[in-house]
Amino acid sequence: MQVTALKIPAADPSVVIAEPAEPARVRTRHIAVVASFALLVLLPALAAGGYLFGYAKDQYASYIGFSVQKEEGGSAVELLGGFTDFANVGTSDADILFDFMQSQDMVQRLQSRLDLPQMFSQTGDPVFSVGPDPSMEELVRHWRRAVKVYHDPGSGLINLRVLAFAPHDAQTIAQAVFDESSAMINALSTAARNDTMRLARDDMMRAESRLKSARRAVTDFRKRTQIFDPREDAQGQLGLLSNLQAQQANALIELDLLRQTTRPNDPRLAQLERRVGVIETRIDAERDRFSRVDKDVALAGLLSEYEALTVDLEFAEKSYLATLAAVEAAGAEARRQSRYLAAHIGPTLAQTAEHPHRLVWLGVFSGLCLMGWSILTLTYFSLRDRQ
Repeated sequence: MQVTALKIPAADPSVVIAEPAEPARVRTRHIAVVASFALLVLLPALAAGGYLFGYAKDQYASYIGFSVQKEEGGSAVELLGGFTDFANVGTSDADILFDFMQSQDMVQRLQSRLDLPQMFSQTGDPVFSVGPDPSMEELVRHWRRAVKVYHDPGSGLINLRVLAFAPHDAQTIAQAVFDESSAMINALSTAARNDTMRLARDDMMRAESRLKSARRAVTDFRKRTQIFDPREDAQGQLGLLSNLQAQQANALIELDLLRQTTRPNDPRLAQLERRVGVIETRIDAERDRFSRVDKDVALAGLLSEYEALTVDLEFAEKSYLATLAAVEAAGAEARRQSRYLAAHIGPTLAQTAEHPHRLVWLGVFSGLCLMGWSILTLTYFSLRDRQ
């Protein structure tokens, strides 16, 4: 068997062969990265886990749900629009309650009824419990962490979650919140009802004052003129004047007829002429009386003044009757619009502890630590590469 020899080309002297790379070694920066990971991620996560699973106390939740409703008994048309009306009324009141239940006023009211620091404190758990002898501001801050209010603006429903270290404490606090909220709504309803009635009564008092003034003006007019009703007096005088004018016309006709049938010196002519003269004198006197009464006061002017007074009196009487009806209607409307709280959930009594969510808290805390460590590490290597 013949073996063929391989020819290896000679090395090109222009080609430089690099030295083989040194094996990877652990450098100081690698140790620093691992140490920083242990210091900034592992140790805080272990500490948080130790606290959450070793020291954090169980917390029990009590839930309650309620809404604002009206005591309304309306017509069939109003009942058909009841859902929309309920939403409109409940929304504004629910917004008020949403702020009230998270306010310092609510905490102070409950503090006067319950021992909130004792219910919210637990030995050995400084994170999820309130400290000993807390100030009102500290108690309010813890209240807003332990009591969560959920409000649906569309429906006006309010749901409340209360956390405490004992199931009965959580239920007691939830019931107390409902009671104080109900008292607040009742106070608002009473204030609105009183305002409505006060405005209606003010209108009635003004109308009553106008009515008294109008009646007093009519009475003063009658005392001043000694005339009870100028309209009746004027009608009587006009009737008398019409009667006198009719008698005058008859007397003139008789006088004309007699002149045509008798001699000029007939005594009957003188008698009729005297009668006509007396009637004319009486007519003039009645006309003068109609035009001038009591020191040149015209009866026509008195009649105009009296009619103006009676118009004012009638208007005042009608206004007063209208305000009386308005007061009755305002009272009925105020009673119909009375609001109250209706609970549709709880307050519930917890059987097992739901809080704190230890794994969730540990995962969130560890994730934040890892994120912070990653940002610091990337920043360090970025600055190092630029150098």
